[in-house]
Amino acid sequence: MSADRDRVLAAANVSRETAQRLDLYVAQLARWQTIKNLVGPATLAEVWTRHVADALQLLDLMPEARRWLDLGSGAGIPGLILAIAGPPGIRVDLVESNARKCAFLTEAARVTGAPATVHNARIEAVIGDHHGVDVVCARALAPLDQLLAWTEPLLKTGTTGLFPKGREAVAELTDAAARWTVGHDLIPSRTESAARIVRVTALAPKSP
Repeated sequence: MSADRDRVLAAANVSRETAQRLDLYVAQLARWQTIKNLVGPATLAEVWTRHVADALQLLDLMPEARRWLDLGSGAGIPGLILAIAGPPGIRVDLVESNARKCAFLTEAARVTGAPATVHNARIEAVIGDHHGVDVVCARALAPLDQLLAWTEPLLKTGTTGLFPKGREAVAELTDAAARWTVGHDLIPSRTESAARIVRVTALAPKSP
């Protein structure tokens, strides 16, 4: 894991302070994993590549963004990692309906000093409270069509969507196109050759 960590941090070119805060996050994740099952157990040994680097790549796609909204935050991937490693002035809202996962997010944000706010709520209940965010993101949460339905109030008013997907990205876009006109581009993931990040820059529902 040490070599994995060093490789990820070197590629991300983060400060020593940020590296220390990411270390604190990984330590908290490992400690809570034993009782909360926050991530797939098989991925914990590769946490730096599978989770940390996977999240950090989003920062380079929207370097000017300061207000982020992460849906279905779970273990804080990508939202809490973005808050830890993001530029000065970044603020990240983490939405998670599972109270036990919110307990982890709250403690991890406290320990790392991350500028993150945890919302223990369902997406539908709070999405309307976040107009004006620069970016909305979600990882391993739902098919793209459902993500677009949740985030339409934001995406149609100028917010950018960043949705990491696996090899199913193109198929999900095809399914979503039956209901939506989507302005988007597909960006290759740095951490998995077959994966793509769907960046949504415009969205409008199609007429029935």
